Amino acid sequence: MEPPHTPAIRSQQDLEQTWRRLMGPLGFSRHQLWVMLIEADHRPLPHLIEIPDARWPPDAREIEALGKFLAGLHRGVVGAEGRVAFLRSRPGRDGVLERDRAWARALYDACRAHHIPCEIVHLATDDRLLPLDDEDIVT
Repeated sequence: MEPPHTPAIRSQQDLEQTWRRLMGPLGFSRHQLWVMLIEADHRPLPHLIEIPDARWPPDAREIEALGKFLAGLHRGVVGAEGRVAFLRSRPGRDGVLERDRAWARALYDACRAHHIPCEIVHLATDDRLLPLDDEDIVT
């Protein structure tokens, strides 16, 4: 039986439900990036990493630095069988913007460059929470 406070994340649906539960009612006043570490047993660690003021997508230097940071967390905290998940939250009701796609591309690129297993990136706005699949963000 799974403890109620740490449901396993085994599918995209599980991940989306977890993000919905963690974000609570939608509506945001700031641009933020949330990082969730998921252990080999599919359970997320109990703490999220918040990166505030994430309005503009990172440049190449920042993507590399983020990748190194994530690689250290991945190796040191969840190990080779663990993975990471990201959610970008921002104010607005205007659907997926190019800036959101750029953020998702940067996150996927950082993980790929450092061989970090990555879940589908999610976006939360004032009225929706949705996945930004790696294949959907190519423009």
